[in-house]
Amino acid sequence: MQIITGTRQFQIEEPTVVTIGKFDGRHKGHQKLLREMLAQKKRDHLATAVFTFDMAPMGVVLDRPMTVITTNQERRNKLERMGMDYMVEYPFDKTVARMSAEDFVRDIIVGQMNAKAVTVGTDCSFGYKGAGDAKLLRELAPRYGFTATIIEKEQADHRDISSTYVREQLDLGHIEKANALLGEPYTIFGTVVHGRHIGGAILGFPTVNILPPAEKHLPPFGVYVSRVKIDGILYGGVTNIGRKPTVEGNNPVGVETFLFGVERELYGKAIEVQLYHFERPEQKFGSLDELRARIEMDKEYAAGYLKEHPAVVDE
Repeated sequence: MQIITGTRQFQIEEPTVVTIGKFDGRHKGHQKLLREMLAQKKRDHLATAVFTFDMAPMGVVLDRPMTVITTNQERRNKLERMGMDYMVEYPFDKTVARMSAEDFVRDIIVGQMNAKAVTVGTDCSFGYKGAGDAKLLRELAPRYGFTATIIEKEQADHRDISSTYVREQLDLGHIEKANALLGEPYTIFGTVVHGRHIGGAILGFPTVNILPPAEKHLPPFGVYVSRVKIDGILYGGVTNIGRKPTVEGNNPVGVETFLFGVERELYGKAIEVQLYHFERPEQKFGSLDELRARIEMDKEYAAGYLKEHPAVVDE
């Protein structure tokens, strides 16, 4: 997948089918839309192109940071895995926010992205104050020489599947439900860094640590049954998200995982932590001995859960 990022000066030469959106989470609704694009690619001989912004637009409009289910890097990984040809992460600022909907379609979607087809969801919005919608897109299509395809929303429990719905479930610690909406496990991608070596040297449980970026939307602090993808292979694990309150000091928010059956050096390695089940909230223990005993229980619980819930190979 060719990623165009950090610039407004670009030109896609081959004809494309384009979609527009944040694609935060790449949930089941997004997947339905992306599969339609892949069908159009095969049928009409078009390259697939995703237009998104390099940050959440509301973060600029409201002048405050916004959390995301998938960071830019995670979103790239997922879209590439699904087979997209191009991804444009367009720089977003208040000048871009004031661009009219028609100018956006004419100059960027058709002009720069060479769209011959545009495929979006029923709730798509673009242009100044989100004035552009599916209805306007249909009106502009014959004027600017593209076809418009509008995809109905996917639903679960009589509710539209959306990034907001996924966030709500994550905030409640309902990992299984969030994963069902996503159509895949909720993941945290990162590079293994050195921790304080409490796990291996003192507790006897060597772990891998990653530090999620500030914009990553995390579930409640606590212990989770997990699997970790390393070099394409999944390993079972127990993951703690939080600040390690039992360990003295001002600890940053981290994602620390004990891996079953992995003893090799992983510092500097890019890994993907997949969460499956919320076991318990993070808590402060009276001593490291108490913490060690609890970790043994967590490991036993996780091993049983993973045995009962075999991994499903993702697409």
